[in-house]
Amino acid sequence: MAQRTKPSWLDDWIEMAARLPWWLGVGLAVVSYFGLHWLVEKPLPTGLSSAQFGSFAASALGRAMAIPGQYLLPFIFTLGAVISGFKRSKAAQLHHAVACRTDGLASMTWQEFEVLVAEYFRREGYAVTDNGGGGPDGGVDVLLKKGGKRYLVQCKHWRAMRVGVQPVRELYGVMAAHRVGGGFVVTSGRFTEEAVRFADGLALELIDGLALQHGIRAQGGWTLGSAEKPHCPQCQAPMVLRQAGRGAAPGKPFWGCSGYAKTRCRGTREVA
Repeated sequence: MAQRTKPSWLDDWIEMAARLPWWLGVGLAVVSYFGLHWLVEKPLPTGLSSAQFGSFAASALGRAMAIPGQYLLPFIFTLGAVISGFKRSKAAQLHHAVACRTDGLASMTWQEFEVLVAEYFRREGYAVTDNGGGGPDGGVDVLLKKGGKRYLVQCKHWRAMRVGVQPVRELYGVMAAHRVGGGFVVTSGRFTEEAVRFADGLALELIDGLALQHGIRAQGGWTLGSAEKPHCPQCQAPMVLRQAGRGAAPGKPFWGCSGYAKTRCRGTREVA
């Protein structure tokens, strides 16, 4: 006997519902049930003239669709809320594991690494609008929004080798094609000096494993003693973790001014 599978449209709807915050999914499940149930219970008009038949047919069709919809839509939104809640719980667990364990990044799969990166940016104030999950090397993995601008993120869960300039160039090309505000390449390992030099001065930030772990520990209050980031000594803007590409200590993480892309402020602080 052939195995039954869910219709593809049902999978797509559940996936879209799972991208919503869990509390919004629960709210939509309740509203959709009572709204469609009211439509089902609403009596159809009688004694209509021929001119009103079109309106009657539309009402009858809407009611016929509402009969299964009053159960199907709440099911979709409820299942999506459960999946969304599970993902957020999983993301919080991964974030905590990296904050308190030195081997937290190395023990992750590439799927878990993408979830962690999305959670990291969510706690940085970005709205995570999509998580591609297309593969360990699938191009743009996370889409972000902040301040009316879009940002692209590529994740590289490479443990043994350094991330070279080619993936960085590719993401920059996608950024230019889509005219986004900026981009990030995040790896659990390190970047080559060529990759760091290419990104220097662009609206493209490279975050290696050490910088990512420092940032996650700062978000949890492990490194700085609070979740507050230091402020730039020159312009007082919040600072972000970056990786030195040249100088006496290439590859060393440091705090850099978040306003560099706009104001070219070069204020820095050492990482504690």
